[in-house]
Amino acid sequence: MDNWMIAILPLLLGWFLDLIFGDPSRLPHPIVWFGKAIAFFEHRLNKGHHRKLKGAVTALLLIAMTYAIGLIINCQLSIINFILVFFCLAGTTLIREVREVFLAVDRSLEEGRQQVARIVGRDTTELSAQEVRTAALETLAENLSDGVIAPLFWFAILGVPGMLTYKMINTLDSMIGYKTERYKDFGCWAAHIDDVANYIPARLTALLMAIASPRKGLLRFIWRNGRRHASPNSGYPEAALAGILNCRFGGPHYYFGQLFPKPYIGENERELTTADMKHAVRINRIAEVLMVFLVMICLILKNIL
Repeated sequence: MDNWMIAILPLLLGWFLDLIFGDPSRLPHPIVWFGKAIAFFEHRLNKGHHRKLKGAVTALLLIAMTYAIGLIINCQLSIINFILVFFCLAGTTLIREVREVFLAVDRSLEEGRQQVARIVGRDTTELSAQEVRTAALETLAENLSDGVIAPLFWFAILGVPGMLTYKMINTLDSMIGYKTERYKDFGCWAAHIDDVANYIPARLTALLMAIASPRKGLLRFIWRNGRRHASPNSGYPEAALAGILNCRFGGPHYYFGQLFPKPYIGENERELTTADMKHAVRINRIAEVLMVFLVMICLILKNIL
């Protein structure tokens, strides 16, 4: 088998498994292990003095260990690389969760709040039905980058070790990368490292979404509104989806009981519907397919040049 075929086989097998099954809830998952490792250090070190230093050491140590383990697996157990690709992709599970949010909020507001709490970090107990739907679609856009495009980007650059390392970086940010009293010092480095790791993938995600749903002026809309987000990256895929759906995202939200003022992305404050969700899901899938083909081309070129 040619080298380029060997290179793309784990990608295709892992991606197909994610398309069919989504996250394997009954199997041991590396992200769960990542979370347990982060929680272990956070509970023991996030107190007293020098929290920023301790958080930096924690983040760098866990990232380095993950990359080293990824290299060992890649060299010694390359046959299971496609399983690791499968574990690192979260496109199908996210889409299922967003669909469930829309179904739940149609049944009752309280069910919608409980369902959306599974996929967002903000407080959901006081959200309106419109805010529940908005939160779900914002998460769909943001996690297209975090859960699909960015892992594939780092797979193209550094293979399975890079993909695993990115997932550790992203898990660190999702657990401790908040500007709350508890995490603002300990999670500072984790948040900044995640910003760097997602800088290109977030913008690439927005570009792929724009290609998937070409509209006049969409790229200008993304450039203008993507910079309004508090995050240097999340605003770009969210702006892409807001532009595609001609709606408004963003605004102030509560996290851990603390209000965080956030600017709005887009101007059209209209009611979001199930049809919008279905359109957004189609955009996600097209962008995902485009990225897989892009990675395949990169891997083929790397192995034949």
